[in-house]
Amino acid sequence: MESRRVTKTLEDQRMVERQVRGIYDYFYSIPPNSQSVILELQRDKHFDFLTRGLRKLGPLFSVLDANRPWLCYWILHSITLLGESVDAGLENDSIDFLTRCQDKDGGYAGGPGQMPHLATTYAAVNSLITLGSPKALSSINRCTSYSMFLLVPYLSFTPVNIDLMMYREKLHAFLLRMKDPSGGFRMHDGGELDVRACYTAISVASILNIVDDELIHGVGNFILSCQTYEGGIAGEPGAEAHGGYTFCGLAAMILINEVNRLDLPRLIDWVVFRQGVEGGFQGRTNKLVDGCYSFWQGAVAFLIQRLNLVVHEQLGLSNDLGTESDDSSESELSDEEEHLEGTSSHVQEICPPQEGQENASDTTKIADTGYEFINRPIAMQPLYDSMYLQQYVLLCSQVDGGFRDKPGKGRDHYHTCYCLSGLSIAQYSWTDEADSPPLPRDVFGLYSRNLVEQIHPLFNIELDRYYEARKYFSCL
Repeated sequence: MESRRVTKTLEDQRMVERQVRGIYDYFYSIPPNSQSVILELQRDKHFDFLTRGLRKLGPLFSVLDANRPWLCYWILHSITLLGESVDAGLENDSIDFLTRCQDKDGGYAGGPGQMPHLATTYAAVNSLITLGSPKALSSINRCTSYSMFLLVPYLSFTPVNIDLMMYREKLHAFLLRMKDPSGGFRMHDGGELDVRACYTAISVASILNIVDDELIHGVGNFILSCQTYEGGIAGEPGAEAHGGYTFCGLAAMILINEVNRLDLPRLIDWVVFRQGVEGGFQGRTNKLVDGCYSFWQGAVAFLIQRLNLVVHEQLGLSNDLGTESDDSSESELSDEEEHLEGTSSHVQEICPPQEGQENASDTTKIADTGYEFINRPIAMQPLYDSMYLQQYVLLCSQVDGGFRDKPGKGRDHYHTCYCLSGLSIAQYSWTDEADSPPLPRDVFGLYSRNLVEQIHPLFNIELDRYYEARKYFSCL
């Protein structure tokens, strides 16, 4: 009888399983006090690794010369999730560098003098929002100088380089230049057309309050054409479903209020099987576990928790949300509908409607989707084992200063960012409402040491920074 051939993929999978099993076997064989030490989030070592990377990187990083805003984002976002911040010198250096990456015709490049690109525009904008200072936010060239003067009484600061602010919304113009007739976006002039481009464009436009009908037209059709027979979303039509693209596609569809067009039950079926025996997620079917998918796949599951009404409707189920009676079902439904009716009152308090703008347009409501979404109640339990994911991140991805893909790999800033983001998603996946801290039972390890900051799952920005940016840009 012919023996079955063992493929390289299967060999690698077995090796990873052995490595992870060895780590878990050792962990559960030692005394509880020793377990606590191993499980602890090494905050000081991570902070030291990250700040050193922001100050200076070695010559091997020259291959990432066109991705320098990404390095800023990965590092700054990770520091913020740890509850830390950079000193004034590093903050000013970061703002000055990202300003030099900003193209005179809109958008951000991978470095000074390079071509503007949607991915690095997303990274630069998220970095500046993460820094959160008036200087950082005002450096984003998307508004008129008149709007900046309107903000002075609210922000109580003198606008920085106000004379340099243009009277055109150049970033918006850049996004429109990247728009493809198919409805999707290209990453740069003449670049690839894919779901990443759709997400980064819509994310930036949404959080900066410059989204409009022209930008979102046809985006839903393009993303819908990328949902595969498996249920996940590919980068382009006909390609394989992938965790990163699935997050980008789902988040973009939520931001443009077209998520009901996706086949969510099929997407759920795909994503729940991406958590492997190791506890972490794989990015695609039959691929190895990777710590970065703690966010990409974990966030997909987290987003779906707030889409229970759409999921139930597509499944033909009643929206009783697991409650005991029809009356309680109606109460739950009305609670969520209240969140969908435009929760922008706190912005109106600081930015009263101008003459002729008393009635919000559909575009204004779409721009506020991110806020409305995060304030919806969660009425669905996590779709994956959140404690098992935290175990993988802390025991298998964490090293002494930084995080890695899997055992046997080296640490880097990319995996540090997305492992910490995934850790946040897992810890807060049982909370009922935004701004509510998780219970100690939902945090793996010592609560006071391992709890990280909460993120906005649509943008992967720390939640308080998101609120501050929303308040700022809603006035422009």
